[in-house]
Amino acid sequence: MPSNQIGWRKSLALSGVAVSALALQGCSTASSGAEGTTGIPATVQTISQEDKQLGAKAHPQLLSEFGGGVTGSASNYVETVGKNIAVQSGLSNARGDFTVTLLNSPVNNAFAIPGGYIYVTRQLTALMNNEAELAGVLGHEVGHVAAQHAQKRQKKAQRNSIIGVLGTVLSGVLLGDSGLGRLGQQVFSQGSQLLTLQYSRSQEIESDVLGIEYLRRAGYDPRAMATVLNSLARQNALEARLKGTSNRVPEWASTHPAPESRVPAALQRAGANATGITNRDAFLSAMDGITYGDDPKQGVVDGRDFTHPDLRLNFQAPDGFYMVNGTRSVSINGQSGKAEFTGAPYNGNLSTYIGSAFAALSGEGQAKISPGEIKRTTINGLPSAYATASVNNGQQTLEVVIFAYEFAKDKAFHFMTISPQGSSSTFSPMFSSMRRISAAEAAKVKPRKLDVISVRSGDTLQSLAAKMAFDDDRLERFLVLNGLSANDRLSAGQKVKIVTY
Repeated sequence: MPSNQIGWRKSLALSGVAVSALALQGCSTASSGAEGTTGIPATVQTISQEDKQLGAKAHPQLLSEFGGGVTGSASNYVETVGKNIAVQSGLSNARGDFTVTLLNSPVNNAFAIPGGYIYVTRQLTALMNNEAELAGVLGHEVGHVAAQHAQKRQKKAQRNSIIGVLGTVLSGVLLGDSGLGRLGQQVFSQGSQLLTLQYSRSQEIESDVLGIEYLRRAGYDPRAMATVLNSLARQNALEARLKGTSNRVPEWASTHPAPESRVPAALQRAGANATGITNRDAFLSAMDGITYGDDPKQGVVDGRDFTHPDLRLNFQAPDGFYMVNGTRSVSINGQSGKAEFTGAPYNGNLSTYIGSAFAALSGEGQAKISPGEIKRTTINGLPSAYATASVNNGQQTLEVVIFAYEFAKDKAFHFMTISPQGSSSTFSPMFSSMRRISAAEAAKVKPRKLDVISVRSGDTLQSLAAKMAFDDDRLERFLVLNGLSANDRLSAGQKVKIVTY
């Protein structure tokens, strides 16, 4: 969540632009043909001028949406690898036409937009273990460009579906296709609207095939596509277990084949005995010191606590709930409901603020309140107000609550919650926990970072895992981060990654 609360609710409507994610999705180009006799999908020769213009227009908006671009040596390294693998596609002027960006986002993600704009998050790069894996992920995205997947899919749909980035996280993925989930999609997709194109499973596999072929052409070990997909699958499973949910599908892959289902095919395509360079040491050196997890400038989730040192606030999620931090808002998720914490323009009137928040949710005329239904109170010294509306989604009646807090005459924040009728009190402890924090408390919030270290004689998996900057599941986090198993043995001088403050 960024420090500018106005920016949280700024709509990102990339009209006509297909945004793709590492499920792995793609972008569009100029012309195509049938799959060749080699089994490698046919690709185009150039990126169209129209797509270049679309990408150039959308690029600044996407940077804002995903926390901006990382600068420095790590970013330069990712850009170089991305441009090098793009050359393997055969697209004319690929090195000049592709723009590769390392995003300051704590979500495992990679995607592309028309015009050759390729993105990967720092969190996903932290999960990788060598340059070949990075090249494989970026090559997958280049593959969508070269295979013209976005344009092919758009021909099959009169209009792409508008899906809020947070709406996807909050409903379809975390709650599934339940009545609560579907309404949550409507409620929580208002602020961050992103035009996305849902690629077919066959297109995802095609891009895996192309990414593997690009790896082979560049001299990388083509098995890297399978190993990075396996790491993603393990990370998804770990996060699901830590969050107490059996849903292992990540927010960026909810409609696509799960990574674990693609590992065998990717390995078979690469060849179990394939060889090639991985450039592990160069990759680890480039990633050493990058931020891991939440950037304090966007707020930090620590268990049930959310603290934003720049905005000087803190709150606690209800017991049994977990949080997902985004650049625009924080989602709070549990079996009995969900919530979003965000901000909006404020003119000094909490009643108007709450009314506007409900109005933003009532596109279908579902959530309506009158001024008399807004109740005022004070929470930990903060002027506050709240209101509740009942919403029927055709299957059940749900309660939507807006609870707002005034932090200054021109600054306010609020929770939006949705839960089955009669159970909104689940969120009462969270509403009451909102408070200002002192400058001293804010100064104590430190970022986590990736620290690449060399194994010393006597080090064990357990002793290195004990250095991880987490209070729980340190060993499993360490193993997944390094692509290791509990039976692996370490050798002196071997480089591994840990997460420290």
